[in-house]
Amino acid sequence: MKTNQIAVWTILSLALFMGCKSDKKSDQKVLSVTIEPQRFFLEKIVGNSYRINTVVPPGASPETYEPTPAMMLDLAESEMYFKVGYLGFENAWAADLAKNNPKMTIVDCSRGIDLIMGEHDHGSDEKDIHRSPAPDPHVWSSPKTAKIFARNMYRALVFANPDSTRFYKTNFEKLEKIIDETDSIVSGLLRTAPSRSFIIYHPALSYLARDYDLIQHSIEFEGKNPSPSQMKSLVDVAKSEQVKVVFIQKGFDRKNAEVVAREVGAKVFEINPLGYEWDKETIRIAEILAGKRDE
Repeated sequence: MKTNQIAVWTILSLALFMGCKSDKKSDQKVLSVTIEPQRFFLEKIVGNSYRINTVVPPGASPETYEPTPAMMLDLAESEMYFKVGYLGFENAWAADLAKNNPKMTIVDCSRGIDLIMGEHDHGSDEKDIHRSPAPDPHVWSSPKTAKIFARNMYRALVFANPDSTRFYKTNFEKLEKIIDETDSIVSGLLRTAPSRSFIIYHPALSYLARDYDLIQHSIEFEGKNPSPSQMKSLVDVAKSEQVKVVFIQKGFDRKNAEVVAREVGAKVFEINPLGYEWDKETIRIAEILAGKRDE
C-alpha cells in the first residue's frame, strides 16, 4: 500500500503541475464520477454545462482499479468528485486525492442510504487486502436506493453552485421521474417472477434483492472462486428454491456460472450493472427474473 501511496502522490503532483503548465483540454469545467451509472445520473442533472469524467473505464473492476496518470490529470482538473461510497478504488485513493487537490469537493453518493453490511476487500494490493464487515457498495442497483444516490448528487451541486439551483432542480425532477418509472416497471415485473431466488457470480444486486423481496445467492465466496463443497451447497440451495436464473457480470469467467446452471436447470444471463444505461439495464434484469426475456 505504501508503494501505491507514493505513486499516487507523484502522479497527482505531476498532474497538477501539467495542468498549470499545459493547455487545458477545453474551457469546459470538469466533474468526475467513479462508474458509468453515476455519469448517467449526473448528465441528467447538469446537462452540457460540465464535461463528466468517469474514473473506472468500461470493463475494469472498481474493486481493484488503479488510476492511470492520464486519469489522475482529469481528476486534478475536476471541481467535484462523486464517489459511490465504499468501492475498493475509492477506499484506496480518495484520501490521497483530497490531500493533493484540496479545492476539489468529494461527494459521498451513498450518504443516507440504509446500507447492507457484508464482507468486502479493503486495500489495493494482495498483501494489504483484509476482510471485515463493511457496507455493500452496490447501492445503485435498486431504483429505491438509486433515488437517494442521485439526490445526494443534486444537493451537492446546488450547494456548490447556488446560482444554478433552478436549472438543477428542473433537471433533477426529470431524473426522478425516470427513476420512479423504473421502480414502477421493476415492481410490476417482479411480482410475477417464477422464483424469488437467483444466483449471481459477484453479489452486485444486493439492494435490488432487498428492496424487491428477492433472495440473492453468489457463486463467488469472499472474493474468490468457490470450493467444490461450496459449489455443492449452492447447487443444493438453488434446487430447493427452484432457481431459474444465473447472472454473470460482463467480463467475468462464465465457467462456474454455467456449471451451476446446468446442475439446477437454470439459464445463464450476462448483465452489466456497471453500464451507462442504468434504467434500461435495471429493467432488463427485472425482465429476466420475471421470465420475460429469453436471450
